[in-house]
Amino acid sequence: MVREFRQTIYTVCYFFSKDKEEVNDLFQEVLINLWRGFPSFRGESALKTWIWRVSLNTCSNYERKRRGRVQTIPLSVGIDLYNDDDDHTIQIQKLYDRINRLDPFDRAIILLWLENMTYQEIANVVGITLSNVTTRLFRVKEQLKAMSNNK
Repeated sequence: MVREFRQTIYTVCYFFSKDKEEVNDLFQEVLINLWRGFPSFRGESALKTWIWRVSLNTCSNYERKRRGRVQTIPLSVGIDLYNDDDDHTIQIQKLYDRINRLDPFDRAIILLWLENMTYQEIANVVGITLSNVTTRLFRVKEQLKAMSNNK
């Protein structure tokens, strides 16, 4: 499961932090929560949806509790967006910087949209209605456009 979804988990973590070590800490926290929560996974949703939800909730909670952080051992995830400097990666980093300025809930919604999830899948992951997803995505996209115009 970790091998199959490690890119997804890492992407969520990357959206919630600009610091490489903190992304690795977040990745570890998500893995711990997946491990702890797996016995209670009832299969009422797709495994992918459950992993997204656990990842997003873990990162959101982690962001709220930064001051009481537990020391962790670094885990190599085999992905490093921090040391890649081609034009495409630079553009992606600029987009992520703008997305990081959004509130955590909007950040989660745009992340899911960027991962080509359907509006219904996004609604299932974050627990809101389909029409609310449509409205929020429109507003988030407008915010991001405004940020890119202001640079």
